[in-house]
Amino acid sequence: MNIRFALALTALLPLMVACKAQDGTADTTAPAAPAATESAPAATPAPAADAAASSAPAAAATDAPVAPPVPAQARLVGPDPVAGTDFVVIEGGQPFQPATGKVEVAEIFGYVCPACARFQPLISSWKAGLPSDVSFVYVPAAFGGTWDNYARAFYAAETLGVQEKTHDALYSAIHIEQTLKGERGSDSVQDIANFYGKYGVDPKTFADTMGSFGVAAKVNRGKQFAQRSKITGTPSLIINGKYLVKGKGYEDMLRIADHLIARERAANAK
Repeated sequence: MNIRFALALTALLPLMVACKAQDGTADTTAPAAPAATESAPAATPAPAADAAASSAPAAAATDAPVAPPVPAQARLVGPDPVAGTDFVVIEGGQPFQPATGKVEVAEIFGYVCPACARFQPLISSWKAGLPSDVSFVYVPAAFGGTWDNYARAFYAAETLGVQEKTHDALYSAIHIEQTLKGERGSDSVQDIANFYGKYGVDPKTFADTMGSFGVAAKVNRGKQFAQRSKITGTPSLIINGKYLVKGKGYEDMLRIADHLIARERAANAK
């Protein structure tokens, strides 16, 4: 992860804010700071609260074998989550990208959402410790307007093989460097394509890919998943298509997710 990006966003963690719908509704568990973003027509915001990103000290250089980090699933914290309080059961829910023998974790996010930008360093660190039978997928929210442009950008970057190396950088460009406007303005397709041009992609090729049928189909599929999952905002975590995580803050969301993943892994093992 880009260290400068992680440190800059960690400094913003105490601000409790969720990305809101145009009607101003928000599903929060504590008083929120003034919203820094205006969401789009469909569902939006999920509970997002302050949390401090923690990182394990780097292993010292040694010739002795270094034990791998203990996966988050091996150290569940706190009581078992309660339906209706800690998570919502999604009736008829299905994983976004089903895979045999895998438990899926899907984050529905928006690049223009400040809450998602603050959550990113935490989710990035957390997902690195997930077991091999857990798959993690990003699903960009498409709530209309600039949200849709950035959802198309995500899938265009994925198609062109640069999504992973540009994910943190795009958050940084919008929320830290402010070289892109996000919801502060209206970034054109060309503005977005020029950003990806810095990462070895021809801007015209990128813009054409954003407008392709294949990318449009993926964006629509993401919209359907968000609607089916009945999200109330971004960032939202969906476990195996069955559970919408709630929680009192970012770290609590991840704690609850750990328990729900363990539940699904146990069910798969039977």
